[in-house]
Amino acid sequence: MSMMEEMVVLLGISLEIFGAMECQGSLVAKIEKKQLVIFCSILAAGQVLALGIGDFLSLFLSRHEMQGKEIFLGQAVAAAIFLFLGVRLLVKAWRNERIIERREEKLEIKRFLGIYSKGILFTFLAGIALGFLGGSIPVILVLTMLLTTLVTVIGMYTGYRLGFEHKMKAYVLGGLLLIAGSMDVVFRYMG
Repeated sequence: MSMMEEMVVLLGISLEIFGAMECQGSLVAKIEKKQLVIFCSILAAGQVLALGIGDFLSLFLSRHEMQGKEIFLGQAVAAAIFLFLGVRLLVKAWRNERIIERREEKLEIKRFLGIYSKGILFTFLAGIALGFLGGSIPVILVLTMLLTTLVTVIGMYTGYRLGFEHKMKAYVLGGLLLIAGSMDVVFRYMG
């Protein structure tokens, strides 16, 4: 996998975090820098851990040297995972679930972790897919840390300044990027 392909997939995954953080930013009366650093740290560590475990599982599933049909099967699974994740984000955008926008003094870490824990499974699946495609795990993990931190900060401030209305656009763009990643796997690796 090229770095550009990895970047497309990781950006697609990260845009879901942007949408979630935008919603959180729309609720706070003031963004506390210390709390934002904590959120960035939790999200980046969680994303890196989920991708790393997913990658490890894909290596475990293909313990022996993969050949022919096994490589094709791994690529097919990766394409299906990216397609599933992309369609899931598009459905999320289409539903456009409203939140009750009411100001809170600060966000509770416990509630934040509850929201985040729902999406970590999908990052884990992306890690499996990237592992099947032979992505460079050190590069993927560094990119994940950078992108997660960036979208967390930008999402929080976007929500704080503009409300949560842009989350739908983030979900659509993220879904389209993941579907593009799926199509890339199909045409480039399986074609």
